Amino acid sequence: MLEEVKLNELNYLVERLSREELVWLNGYVSGLIKNSLKSEPKSAKLSGKLTITFGTETGNSKKIATEFATKARKQGLTVKLASLDQYRLSDLSKEENFITVISTHGEGEPPSAAKKFFSHIHESKPDLSKLRYSVLALGDSAYPLFCKAGEDVDTQLATLGGNRISPLQKCDVDFETDALEWFNRSVNVIGNGEHVTPIQATPVKHVGRKIYTGKILAKVNLNGSGSAKETYHIEISADDLAYQPGDSIGIVPQNPKGEVESIIQLLAVDQKKTVQYKDHEYSIDELLTNKLAISYLPERVVSKYAVIVKQNIPAVRIDLIDLLKIYPPQGENQVDEILQGLELITPRLYSISSSLQAHDGEVHITVARNCFQFDGITRHGLCSDYLSRLSDESRIEFYVHKNFQFRLPAPNKDIIMIGPGTGIAPFRSFVEERVNTGAEGKNWLFFGDQHFASDFLYQTEWQDYVKTGGLTKMNVAFSRDQQEKIYVQHKMLRHAAEFFKWIESGAYLYVCGAKEPMSSDVEKTLLEIIKTEGQKTTEQAQDYLNQLIEEGRYLKDVY
Repeated sequence: MLEEVKLNELNYLVERLSREELVWLNGYVSGLIKNSLKSEPKSAKLSGKLTITFGTETGNSKKIATEFATKARKQGLTVKLASLDQYRLSDLSKEENFITVISTHGEGEPPSAAKKFFSHIHESKPDLSKLRYSVLALGDSAYPLFCKAGEDVDTQLATLGGNRISPLQKCDVDFETDALEWFNRSVNVIGNGEHVTPIQATPVKHVGRKIYTGKILAKVNLNGSGSAKETYHIEISADDLAYQPGDSIGIVPQNPKGEVESIIQLLAVDQKKTVQYKDHEYSIDELLTNKLAISYLPERVVSKYAVIVKQNIPAVRIDLIDLLKIYPPQGENQVDEILQGLELITPRLYSISSSLQAHDGEVHITVARNCFQFDGITRHGLCSDYLSRLSDESRIEFYVHKNFQFRLPAPNKDIIMIGPGTGIAPFRSFVEERVNTGAEGKNWLFFGDQHFASDFLYQTEWQDYVKTGGLTKMNVAFSRDQQEKIYVQHKMLRHAAEFFKWIESGAYLYVCGAKEPMSSDVEKTLLEIIKTEGQKTTEQAQDYLNQLIEEGRYLKDVY
């Protein structure tokens, strides 16, 4: 819009022009506009080479790194994308621009796919003085060593002489916005060829996860009488649920009431007294019941305790109640310091064993009550024991943990599922999803446990699916029902020819359950089947398996 003065002047001129003069003026103005557009600089495409790597456990790092690679190529950069377990380590010192997206696993460890890279930069110590790099660390702030693997990589690359393109970015479970901002900053520096000066990491910035409040609808022990196990099928209802088959839910358990009461007595404090912990106020009872880990404390927490009470305490894992008995605190100040030195209860993840297509507004999990010996005493896992004691109508908080690395394929693709014990959980959700959406692909399930009579989890459901066609095939192995122990890998070998035929025809293979020894034994058997049925050498069989992994057709969720 013209200013009023200019508009009046224009109207004054136009009113005095003839028709021919107006036509000439129209052409003149059009020419001015055309020439001005030509002279405007076009937005330049970025230039430069960029390597994007990822280290992932559940697929988040791979997903976001792949998206970044696509965006960077569209902006004109030459991009190489690689998983850290396939990245050629000798290339690192030769890279022009290097970005890595890495998650944190377990006790602050890098994911298994990144361990070779992690060892290389910490042990081989290459000269990275010519490297420009940036690190995106994915993590979960509910864990005490939040984004520790990413922190370690960022620090070590700088120690080896690398120059940060942009500061380390830590992201919580809702990482999309922060990750994209970090990537755009990094790519702009790379593409414009800006000189990089060493810069320090910025403070953590992250958004919290969505917490659901659910109600226990049902809890059933799936094991029969005489079983050495307790495995509970738990059904939970909640509003606005959103998850996919292959996802898990994270649950923060409560500490046992009796243990909390004993600790409060040993601390000699009022359970209703309020204290500040990480910017929030809690009563001591609430803090010790719902927030703080008090059992089987890690060595780093025990070391903090030793400093507070000024005692020489062995660096071993021990319960808080035992520390308080053996090395009691002196005075309120030490009590407060002890509480501040404790860490939050870490969430426990349970594979979802239901499909929203079959159970709208519900999520189901399959929980084995963990039983183990500690100092000669039978103990139970904190979360599995907590869940096993919940009654119907109990309220429970949880969040959905997405697993992009363990997704169903297209509906017309065949799948082979191998899930002994509670590894069966996600495959219940897989089959429910495929049946309720009318998927055309065939479904083959391998299940194993100790005894047919007492440990056949979801037995009647699987038998019904076999009858109705929801399961094309099912093979079971019960290790203790005969003198010779038989496991799922033995059943795979008995059906080796058909197993390999399914894979050759494009089937997707899924393994869920214990990492050791189950998943290792299954993989060895898989290689044997490929070698024998495919008439390949050992090296060719490994290449074949690597190709399945590269194609996303061999997927594991093991623990």
